[in-house]
Amino acid sequence: MNLLITSEPNIRYLSNFTGSKAIILQTPKHNYFITDARYFDEAKKIIPQDFILEKYKKTDFEDFWAKTLKKHHIKELFFEADHLTYSALKKWKEISRPTKLLPQSGGIEKLRAIKKAEEIALITHSQRINEQIFYSIIKLLKPGIKESEIAWRIHEIGRDLSFEPIIAFGKNSGIPHHQSDNTRLKKGDVVLIDMGVKYKGYCSDMTRTLFTKTPTQFEAKIYETVLETQNKAVSKIKPGITGHKTWSAATQIFKKNGYLENFTHGLGHGVGLQIHESPNLAEKSKDKLKEGMIITLEPGIYIEGKFGVRIEDMGIVTKDGFKNLTKVDKKPIVLP
Repeated sequence: MNLLITSEPNIRYLSNFTGSKAIILQTPKHNYFITDARYFDEAKKIIPQDFILEKYKKTDFEDFWAKTLKKHHIKELFFEADHLTYSALKKWKEISRPTKLLPQSGGIEKLRAIKKAEEIALITHSQRINEQIFYSIIKLLKPGIKESEIAWRIHEIGRDLSFEPIIAFGKNSGIPHHQSDNTRLKKGDVVLIDMGVKYKGYCSDMTRTLFTKTPTQFEAKIYETVLETQNKAVSKIKPGITGHKTWSAATQIFKKNGYLENFTHGLGHGVGLQIHESPNLAEKSKDKLKEGMIITLEPGIYIEGKFGVRIEDMGIVTKDGFKNLTKVDKKPIVLP
């Protein structure tokens, strides 16, 4: 099979190249790393030896590409259907004629789902940085501060983030993917913080729910229910179980307590070079967990117009279960 790889995370995974001006062409005989001539010397230093390196001049790519397809007698070429936009695909079809382009999905992502030892080390270090920033910013949580100010501070310290942090005060915490705004913190608010950073390209992800005063009986009950659900999910993690079965077992706790309808997103997802990777732990997911995958477990209950609670940890699927990479305590944090 001939495969055109254009996704930057997939290119980085296969070749170690972190720039943006490169593609990979896989043929039955060889792997070709193709880049702009300006980046060729950099690429030579890091590209694995099983690649053949080729370069083109910035203004001559279309001619170079036509000659490449002809040289390798490529009549059919698969492309990454999950990553090419419609306009990009249209352009590739134009410059690849008469070669026929065919969609292919998920092949490299399946390889990326199982982490190598060095990837696990990078993700673990990313989470340690994430936790340091978390402990730093919760010191700023005083009445009057804005959600946007906390989000800005995370950007300032973290620099390279996995995603836009979710900072939600009070009733905003009842919105699962709230966009941080100018809401000011008030005494009595529930505070939800979902954040992650990147270290050498690898992501981390964590959510904690905090309280600005001793939780009410109702708030404490919701928190305990979410934590019980997460613990149930942890107990089910093992190689071979599907995302659906994990979701189903964990959400029985929500169902028993009458909060299943207040849980409106997936139970978890893979993490790596991208913040959302395979596997998917959701109601209809057929993805099977395998040893070496790094996943999140992030149950939540959201009471519209009042508050929400989400607890998210990130860990490794092992032969024995789930090894948690998140060190922040899950006992309810009450801010001074």
